[in-house]
Order: sequence, then C-alpha cells, then structure tokens
Amino acid sequence: MSEPHTSVDLAIIGGGINGAGIARDAVGRGWSVLLAEKGDLGGGTSSASTKLVHGGLRYLEYYEFRLVREALMEREVLWGIAPHIIWPLRFVLPHHRGLRPAWLLRAGLFLYDHIGGRKRLPATRTLDLTRDPAGAALKPDFTRGFEYSDCWVEDSRLVVLNAQDAAERGAEVLTRSAVTSAVREEGAWTLRLAGGRVVRALAVVNAAGPWVADVLGGVLRANTPARVRLVKGSHIVVKRLVLHDRCYIFQNADHRIFFAIPYERDFTLIGTTDQDFTGDPAGVTISDSEIAYLCAGASAYFRAPVTPADVVWTYSGVRPLYDDGASAAQEATRDYVLELDAAAGQPAALSVFGGKITTYRRLAEAAPARLAPHLPVPRAGKDAGWTAAAALPGGDFPREGFEALATDLQRRHAYLAAPLVRRLARAYGTRADTLLDGATTLGDLGTVYGAGITAAELAYLARHEFVRTGADVVWRRSKLGLRLGEGEIAKIDMALQRIL
Repeated sequence: MSEPHTSVDLAIIGGGINGAGIARDAVGRGWSVLLAEKGDLGGGTSSASTKLVHGGLRYLEYYEFRLVREALMEREVLWGIAPHIIWPLRFVLPHHRGLRPAWLLRAGLFLYDHIGGRKRLPATRTLDLTRDPAGAALKPDFTRGFEYSDCWVEDSRLVVLNAQDAAERGAEVLTRSAVTSAVREEGAWTLRLAGGRVVRALAVVNAAGPWVADVLGGVLRANTPARVRLVKGSHIVVKRLVLHDRCYIFQNADHRIFFAIPYERDFTLIGTTDQDFTGDPAGVTISDSEIAYLCAGASAYFRAPVTPADVVWTYSGVRPLYDDGASAAQEATRDYVLELDAAAGQPAALSVFGGKITTYRRLAEAAPARLAPHLPVPRAGKDAGWTAAAALPGGDFPREGFEALATDLQRRHAYLAAPLVRRLARAYGTRADTLLDGATTLGDLGTVYGAGITAAELAYLARHEFVRTGADVVWRRSKLGLRLGEGEIAKIDMALQRIL
C-alpha cells in the first residue's frame, strides 16, 4: 500500500517574497500549490531589505537598463495593488563635489524619470539646499541637490500578504515545515517534510533564498553546483535625524550609495552595506566595522555626527545573488535568474537566484511560465499577468485613497487613539474591519499587551497571517519590537500559545 500523501501540481520550497509570489501567481492561474517554509514567512532576506520599491538608480552605472526599466515599471503596479503597505517617497540626492559630477547625476535621473513609464509619481527637480528644508540637516558644503521619486514598502508584510492571498485562493501554506528530502519517483517528486508529512508534486520550485544551494544539493540532490553569490547587507536604526518626511540617498567615497530614511515615525534607517558572506545565513549579524562604516558615511553628510552609541537597533540579511563573476559585491547583478532542471521524462525543478523585492511579481510570472510545459493544463484560472491588477489583502481601497480609509476607520472606531488607527490602517488596510469586527470599545479587543497590540489583533494574526511566536508579531508583521521590552514580547508569545 502506498504511503498516505498530499498530491499537488506545484510544491514550492521557501516562503520569502519569491516563493510567496510564485504561490500566489500559480494558484491564481489554476494549478494546485503547496508552499513549505522552514521558519516564518519572510524570516530571512525578505525582511532584511532597505524597504524600498525602486528602480535602483545606481544600477544604471552597471548598464543594467532592462532591470532598472522593469523595476521602475513595477513601482506603480505594486503601489496600486498594496497601497496600505506601499507608498511614494521623495529622495534627496546631494551633489558631492568630489564624487560623481552634477551633469552625470542629472543625466541618470533623466533616464530614471523616462524609461519606466512613470505616470503617478512626481518627476525629478533640482534643489537649492541653502534654502530648501532638506538642506538644514546637512553640512553647509552641500549646496545643490536633486529630488526624485521612489516608493517605500513594508517588506515582510508584502511577503505575508502574498501568502495570505495564495491561501485564500486555495494554496496550502505551511510554516515551520522544512522539506527534508525530495526524490524523483514514478513521474513525480516525493517530498518529505519535518514531522512526517509526505507530498507528491509534478514540479518543484526551489525558492529558498540564501539556502538555495543547500536545497539544490542536499534536498533535490542536483549534480550541478549552484552559481550563487551570498552578499550580506546590514542596516542601522537611530533616533530620528530630521523633521521632514523625505529620504536621503548619499554617495560614499568608495563609490557605493546608501540611504537615510524616515522609519517608524521616531527613527531613521541607514543602510545598506555590501559584503561577500560565508557561513550560515541564519546567524547573520552586523559587524562592528559595518556599524562604523554606516556611521562614518552618515556623518560625512549630516551636521550632527552619527556614532555607534546612537544605534538603537540593527538588522542584517544575506542576498542570494546569481554569481555572474563580478569582481566586487556591489557590482554583482541584482537581476533574477531561473534555472530549470527538466530531463526528458522526469519531473521538473526550478531554482530561483537573485532578484529584487521590487521585481518579485515579474519573477513570479516568469517561474510558472517556465514550468508550464511540465505541468498539466491548469484548472479554470486567471490569465498570465493577473496579479498586476488584483489587490493584495487589504489593498482594495476606495478611490479616495489611504487618508480616506484611515479617516473612515477613525470615525467608526472613535474609541481608538489616532496613532493606533493609522497603524492598523497601514498594516491591514480594509482588513482592519475584520480585526475590529464587533468592537465598540477598547475593552472589546481584549488585553492590551503594549504598543497598542491587543488580544483581538493577536487572534487575527494567528488566524489569517500564519503567526506562531511573539517575534513573528513584533519583528515581521510589524516593527513594534522597537517600542517593546523583552518582557512585553514574552507576554505576547505566551498569549499566542494560548490562542493557537
């Protein structure tokens, strides 16, 4: 008798932005899908980005015109489908006389404005930093600059919303479920998951991020080595450095760029670094030299120096870039590469290398397209490209936009403090109504655990967003860990265990 198992068309290993995006795209097209993630959704690289939906201005210097154009086109698409967690930002680029000349910056920004089909975002303008408020926080040497548009994204929430939408459309999403082995047998893959679950799949996607090589060699047992280059990027968070809501993009003396971005109302996010990485990505942390590098870079521009003593939080991630032979980490391509292993008569495996969070949706379209010849004709589903117009959970706003949504939520829940209402609207969009359903007083939402987190919110997160631990809540579904102590987080953890 054969072993009990689940049968699906497509099994996806890895619950970062690429895995979650592919799951959503594929199930929407009519294939049956199972996604298995060994930890929490977005628990690796996808929650450790600079939180930008951007074209990547610096990639123009490396002639990555196709990548930049695709990313620029995606900015407004993603803003349109998730306007609660993605919104426009203006970036100030001061001219540094000793580095790239002003004409080169202006030429690059002209391309940036025109090659990506910009429609809603404002164009570049020149700034007199001796008069503009953006110059007040900078050293007096910086008298001229440029201001252009990109977008902000709550990166780990973008992962969760893709997985949530995939699940609502019929995919099975499993967290804390590592795939321990996968073998080809009888025309399909047999995958074994931690805990004993067995899954039969007609095709497999390896979207394990920085563990892509481990899955390729250790789980899928591929004979060819993975062409992956692991690059660490680290960020620091300090108390808010400026009063306005614009970001800065700075040039460093080593020709890299880094950002200083308003963060979580009371902080400034500074990053990122680029360093080749070896070791286990699960244990990646910022080094003292990276902290010093980011502090020195910021201090070269801001009037008030930034020191390691000012750092209130740090985070690091490992990017699984495709190894294109670039000599320096910052020069390695950020484009995505899909490698298909599909010998005649054998079930297919597709491995994902590289990619930017901005282009995840395009990657998620390309992966099922590559696998389609190796999958059955899909059941009734949507056409390719459907995700460009389908709102992510909570993103189905009225035409008036986010402010109208927040105002209406405040009107209907006047017992909630305005900052809490805005947080809920930003995090959950129209799904905030599900979380608050039936409540007419704060007491109706149950115990308040700090930073406005209530028992009702924890129940919603456990039921709809795959939350299992306090860290899931305060570091990946939000960044409220910046405002909570270890004891408060431990209480959230204990409350979740009672809910689950």
